[in-house]
Amino acid sequence: MCVALVAGLIEIATQPLKATAQQDVPLQIGIVQRFGEKQKDTLLLKAASGDRVTVRFAANGKPETVSAPDLKLEIANQPIPQPELYERVVFSTHRSFETAEAQAQQWKAQGIDVELAQPNRWEVWAKRSTYNTPLLRRLLIQSLEAKGIKNVRLDSRVLTSTPRVSWVLNGRRYATDRLDISTGKGIMFVDRERDDVPNRLYGGAFRIQPNAYGNYSLVNVVALETYLRGVVPNEIGGWAAQPVLEAQAILARTYVLRNLRRFVADDYQLCATTQCQVYYGLGTAVEATDRAIAATRGLVLTYQNELVDALYSSTSGGVTAAFNDIWSGWDRPYLTAVIDSTNPVWNLGDRSLADEKNFRAFMAQKTGFNEDKAELFRWRYANSLEQLNQELREYLKSVKHPLASFKTIRNIQVTQRSVGGRILKAAIATDAGAIVLEKDDILNVFSKPASTLFYVEPMVDQNRALKGFAFVGGGFGHGVGLSQMGTYRLGAAGWSSPQILNFYFPGTQLQPINQSITLWKDRSTSEAQTSQNQ
Repeated sequence: MCVALVAGLIEIATQPLKATAQQDVPLQIGIVQRFGEKQKDTLLLKAASGDRVTVRFAANGKPETVSAPDLKLEIANQPIPQPELYERVVFSTHRSFETAEAQAQQWKAQGIDVELAQPNRWEVWAKRSTYNTPLLRRLLIQSLEAKGIKNVRLDSRVLTSTPRVSWVLNGRRYATDRLDISTGKGIMFVDRERDDVPNRLYGGAFRIQPNAYGNYSLVNVVALETYLRGVVPNEIGGWAAQPVLEAQAILARTYVLRNLRRFVADDYQLCATTQCQVYYGLGTAVEATDRAIAATRGLVLTYQNELVDALYSSTSGGVTAAFNDIWSGWDRPYLTAVIDSTNPVWNLGDRSLADEKNFRAFMAQKTGFNEDKAELFRWRYANSLEQLNQELREYLKSVKHPLASFKTIRNIQVTQRSVGGRILKAAIATDAGAIVLEKDDILNVFSKPASTLFYVEPMVDQNRALKGFAFVGGGFGHGVGLSQMGTYRLGAAGWSSPQILNFYFPGTQLQPINQSITLWKDRSTSEAQTSQNQ
């Protein structure tokens, strides 16, 4: 990275946001979630010019502190004196946190202690601290099987070695499980030393710590408003009208405070990917989004004095999705199917998109919507039978499905839609039997659909033999809540940020962060998690 660019990034990073002081909650963001997953993983942490990286850790039970201009962390695979059994009881696998959490709440209601994890897809596990011996784990599975519950699996393997974080300073090699890392200026460059991951600049402090999967996480401890500077430009861009950027800033702030519980199993709060919000640090901050963050400082979106599920996606396809169109769980009255247009182009009350004929007529309508100029407003993706067979087989193997050895797909059929047209159930007929997928699970299986707003067309060859299927649909992402492409048109038409938010989240209220607001209510136990507990 050139000196001029580095200097520019540091200047952006150290500029204060000019706004009235509000609560600036400290966050814990997992910016590298699986450090050590590959044996040759490295992390290079660099201070700004004239600054130093300070590392605090325990060695032989005693605290130590060392410092240097930079710190290169490596993974050393260390043998274990006695082989160790690594086991997890996995209840279910899901594409999204929301559905995984709803499933976890059902297990809790039955008196079974569970936790959520994300080794790859989201999973519901028997809580490790409760079922902490092989005997307890097997007794749990046996008791469930006796009740007719057969889909719970035991992820079990024997470990003979374990990854360990190590580094060299002043000719001495150190190795430990936990590090606290900081710099004098409160900013640091994080370089994965991989071609596919750029060097990024972050504010705040850092921790290296073990996670639930046998490797490590690099956690960025960063203030809320500083975090937003690395989120908003990466989620919405910096070129939209100011009210659009302000609406995105409010949603991003609401989202992070609502979702602090996601990574309890890994001992941090949120990730930095599309599974949470895209967070690339201070090097991506731009003036326009900084202004939007400052103008809305401390503002959040609420419903009945509880933070909303502040969901957004790129493109709705002309109609937003209700929460329960995509995920399981209790209903969110403010997240309903809304025609994404300021024009009377379609009336869901008269022409429900649950009807397949209506749905196909809706998909054929390509003008009059807020996002009808968007590239992914409408799409068609053709897939060979060979490709679809391979994707389905890989998915079934990953969840240990009994039909994983099927030979070929014979048909794909949407069997149930929501009022807003989203797929609620789809049946895949194979030579070995039928597989039923619900809601967004179909996106776990097939790579081509860009949303659940689609229908399926069989493709045949000249002999009328099945050769594949085409997915014909609209939108990109889950489609729940705000459509980012839709807001561009609303912003250009002069809508304010409160108007934009009210359009996509009807019945909600804007208010400053305060201790009376419920961040999130666990409806499986009816215990409110409030801001005063954070």
